[in-house]
Amino acid sequence: MNIKITADSTCDLSQDLIDKYGITIVPLYISKGDESLKDTIEITPNDIFEYVDSGKGVCSTSAVNVTDYMDVFENALKDHDAVIHFVISSEMSCCYANACLAAQEFENVYVIDSRNLSTGIGHLVLDAAIMAGEGTKTAAEIADIINAEVPKVESSFVIDTLKYLHKGGRCSSVAALGANILKLKPCIEVVDGKMEVGKKYRGQFANVILQYVRDRLSGRDDVDTRRIFITYAIGTPEEVADAVENEIRSIIDFDEIIRTHAGCTVSNHCGPVCLGILFFRK
Repeated sequence: MNIKITADSTCDLSQDLIDKYGITIVPLYISKGDESLKDTIEITPNDIFEYVDSGKGVCSTSAVNVTDYMDVFENALKDHDAVIHFVISSEMSCCYANACLAAQEFENVYVIDSRNLSTGIGHLVLDAAIMAGEGTKTAAEIADIINAEVPKVESSFVIDTLKYLHKGGRCSSVAALGANILKLKPCIEVVDGKMEVGKKYRGQFANVILQYVRDRLSGRDDVDTRRIFITYAIGTPEEVADAVENEIRSIIDFDEIIRTHAGCTVSNHCGPVCLGILFFRK
C-alpha cells in the first residue's frame, strides 16, 4: 500500500527529516499586523521576534482551514492509496476539527490527533513514516499503532522569559514581573493534550536547563531509548544545546539524539530562548 504521511507545520521536524521520509508539511497561519502569513513559507521565527521587539504588537497563530486540508489530501491521493495526517493537539487548536471535516470528503484519509505539540508530534510522524516506508502495513493498521503511542509521548520545554506569554495574553503582568525579578524559568509540560506549568527553575538559563534534563531523565526505567529530540528556539545558544546533548548522553544511552529548531508556533509563545527534550515512555 502506497501511503502518504502529512503533518501540520507544528511538528517542528527539520527539512532533512522531511525530505528523507517524503513528508508533506501543511502550514498554519501566523497573523502579523494585518498580514496572515504561512508558517515557515512566508514567515520565520526571526520575523516574529523582530516584530515583537519593534513594539508594533504581537503575532498570533491560526489553524489550517478546511480548504487547505482538502487541497493537500486531494493532491496526495493522486499518487497514493491513503493519507495519514498529523495535527497539533485538539486541545490547543481547531486544526483537528478542520482536518476531520476535510477528510470526510475522501476515502482513506486518517487524521491523527497527536495530543501534543512540536516534536512531540514529530515522534509520531517519524514512526508512521518509517512504517509506511516498510510497506507491510495498511494505513488503518499504522493509524491504530500510532494512536496507541500518543499517550506515551513526553514533551516539555523550559522558557527563559515570560515576555511572549505575557504579551500574548497567556500570563498576567504580576506573574511575569515576579518571575522576571526572581529569574524564574518555568517548565511548560504537555499533560492530557494541554500545556501546563510544571516546575519553576531559578537562575541562568544555561544552568537551569541542565537541571531540567536531569529532572526529566534521571533514575527512570520507563524511558523508551529509541529516540529523543532536543528542540530549541533559534535564539538559544548552540553551546547550550551541546551541553544538553552531553548531559543526556551521560544519563541515558539513546539510539538517536535529534536536534531541531522550534517553529513559529512554539517560538511565538515561548520566545527566542527556550529548549525542550521530547521522548517516548515505554
